[in-house]
Amino acid sequence: MPPGAASSPDAGAPSGADAGIAGGPVQVKLFARTDVGQVREHNEDNFLVADLTRRSRGLLEANRATLLGPQGLLFCVCDGMGGAAAGEIASQLAVDIIFERILEGVGADAIPRDELARRLVRAVETAGLRIFQEAKADRTRRGMGTTVTGAALVDDHLFLAQVGDSRGYILRNGTLVQVTRDQSLVNQLIGAGQLTEEEAETFEHNNIILQALGTADTVQVDLTYVHLRKGDVLMLCSDGLSGMVRFDEIRELLASSPEPLEICKGLTERANQAGGHDNITVIVVQFDGEGLRALASDEEPLKYRKYPLPEESAIPLGNTVPQGPHGPVSGNPPGSVGGVPSAHPNSVGAGPNPAGAGAAIQTSVPPGPWQEPGGAYNVLDESVDIPGTHVPIWVVIVIAVGVLALLGATAYLLLR
Repeated sequence: MPPGAASSPDAGAPSGADAGIAGGPVQVKLFARTDVGQVREHNEDNFLVADLTRRSRGLLEANRATLLGPQGLLFCVCDGMGGAAAGEIASQLAVDIIFERILEGVGADAIPRDELARRLVRAVETAGLRIFQEAKADRTRRGMGTTVTGAALVDDHLFLAQVGDSRGYILRNGTLVQVTRDQSLVNQLIGAGQLTEEEAETFEHNNIILQALGTADTVQVDLTYVHLRKGDVLMLCSDGLSGMVRFDEIRELLASSPEPLEICKGLTERANQAGGHDNITVIVVQFDGEGLRALASDEEPLKYRKYPLPEESAIPLGNTVPQGPHGPVSGNPPGSVGGVPSAHPNSVGAGPNPAGAGAAIQTSVPPGPWQEPGGAYNVLDESVDIPGTHVPIWVVIVIAVGVLALLGATAYLLLR
């Protein structure tokens, strides 16, 4: 990509029953920007902004200032990895597949909250499988992968799907909160109490991530949510921004202008001024309108919050899988992070997983156009025919007698 291309308080988890916009419209203003930075030769980042109601993607004027429709909105930032431009291929595949998969089979009716959240998770899982298959099929793309931070909005609920170390933030009433968690070595060490936030800034291995789309055939998606309030600002970014611009500076810049375009420009310029060691990608979305409640004075502070996706009521025949509180799963529970071996400037899992992290993640892969026959979602009921000789028993006896006679004759001749 060319440089500078623009291409009442919650009481726990929300119910998935309602999908309508209550109380009026939700107004959305947004912009996105990606920049190659000061060091890299080409841009391996990609972003996606899409209006799911209109089936429209990109920074069209209609998408940059719009009202939220019944199918919602979708935003993604992907930071690719891999040599010979393979990272750019991985991140482009990710945004394309996520957009196509999330719209697959959607009609004119509003998408319920749980359905949109489930679609987001499965779209990310499907993208991971497809990238893995592409890398396996082409030697020049071996080791390619991408992070993803995706956000899908319906009524006043924003769902975030996280793999890797790109990030999602919400600015609310002057307070900036990171609402995703990095799936990285440094974050694991901080969580285990083996590293402080101050030590993390100069930590030698702070570029190692524990998961990425494409490095394995399965991936564990961390699903979280935010109950939006009037005036909230969402920012998604790659680590080329969050790793170069200090937290306080990001907060100041997000509050510096009513125009997302100016904010995106200011953030990318600040990252370049700080060295621009990586590609820089940012999406800024401002929310307003009568469809959002105003922030209450006694409201619980905004924080990272998992979304407990309920079990599906039914699964198509032939796609039966174990069910958990977050939908179809196999292996480690949702939210856990495991090491996935690979190598990259953002290396994925370097050797044994430190800080007590789990083993490699195993999750089921949703059925789709890239599903391999007999994949994790398929349960094969047919009995297995074990191969055999199918030779009559009398033939076996004759052969055995003949062999014994031959051995006896050979022994007689040798002992004469």
